[in-house]
Amino acid sequence: MLLDENVSRPLHKAIIAFVLEHEIVHLLDLDRWSGTRDEHLYPRAAADGFHVILTNDARQMQRPREVEAIADSGLHRIEYPHRHPGLVGIGLAIATVAAGLPAALAVLAKADGQRLVTLRGIDPTPASRLRVVDPAAAPPKYWPDLA
Repeated sequence: MLLDENVSRPLHKAIIAFVLEHEIVHLLDLDRWSGTRDEHLYPRAAADGFHVILTNDARQMQRPREVEAIADSGLHRIEYPHRHPGLVGIGLAIATVAAGLPAALAVLAKADGQRLVTLRGIDPTPASRLRVVDPAAAPPKYWPDLA
């Protein structure tokens, strides 16, 4: 699997830690691949034996030349959403990819042709990500009476 250059290094490290049965290569680790335009990247990746590209470039599928290059390459394309900056953003990206990539790779291993996969994002809103309890106001079961 080839990671597009827009995939962060921390996410790359996380992926290689939990996806052990696939070779994971970051585009930035390949000589003279950095800066390759997407319409040239897909045919080049296919020619070099890659089967899957992971990207977070959601706009790629809105650009006709890039869509044509993806289709012509025959490569599977996996996209994950990444719209949040900083530590929260990288945490959400890692969580999204960690939760969805193994299942996506299993589906692709059985696919009889090219597939386009979008991993669904983890909801970053505090209400959906956190449960905060004030034990003084709503003590959990077995909480001691400290009064």
